Amino acid sequence: MSEELLEEESFISHLVELRARLLRAITAIGVIFLALLPWATDIYDFLAGPLTATLPPGAHMIAVGVVTPIIGPIKVTIAAAFVLALPMTLYQAWAFVAPGLYAHERRIALPLVLGSTLLFLAGMAFCHFFVFGMVFRFIAQFAPESVVPAPDIEQYLSFVMTMFIAFGATFEVPIAVILLVRAGVVSVAKLREIRPYVLVGALVVGAILTPPDVISQIMLAAPICLLYEAGILIAATLARPVTPPLPRPDGEGKSKS
Repeated sequence: MSEELLEEESFISHLVELRARLLRAITAIGVIFLALLPWATDIYDFLAGPLTATLPPGAHMIAVGVVTPIIGPIKVTIAAAFVLALPMTLYQAWAFVAPGLYAHERRIALPLVLGSTLLFLAGMAFCHFFVFGMVFRFIAQFAPESVVPAPDIEQYLSFVMTMFIAFGATFEVPIAVILLVRAGVVSVAKLREIRPYVLVGALVVGAILTPPDVISQIMLAAPICLLYEAGILIAATLARPVTPPLPRPDGEGKSKS
């Protein structure tokens, strides 16, 4: 059999495996979604808790669209199912790429994947339990007494998802720092040297990604700086010269696919 034919068969087999693992991940999300569907309204009420707690007595959220009272909770439930299915999704991704990694790459890749997942979830939790309450109370204090707040549930959902992504991505700063150092793109000394620029950048990012109030901007910029420092400390511990792995006499190298 020719080498070209072997390569083509190998490529097709990888595509088949990728499709199978994607289907498993999607199936996991679908099963969790169906299991959570009976509690879709409760999940939305939990998500809306930080806002409804700051509304004046008698004020409620509204649904402008005809099917919005149904679509809104369903969207939230899909997002919750995706978050709960992350372990399965990440396992499928890991199982697909792991055979093509060196042993030392597998040792660091799995902790980084798990760490990035936990950090993203921590960012969402920090946003929901700490940031939202302070932001909504701040906004309520500046609302005119002649205005009765009645937020639309679709707009609130869009706002919440944007904030979750912003804070989840922000909490990935240590992973980004570690990867940059491990790849030899930048040194730990250089990262320490550019601290003032990172502070300015964090404030700019906070101003762009959050509502136009000082509290939410600071609540996003502060974790960026703290997590940047944490990333420097971890990277300094793990830092070592980046050199290509030498083949061992026993033939150890990349694992076979």
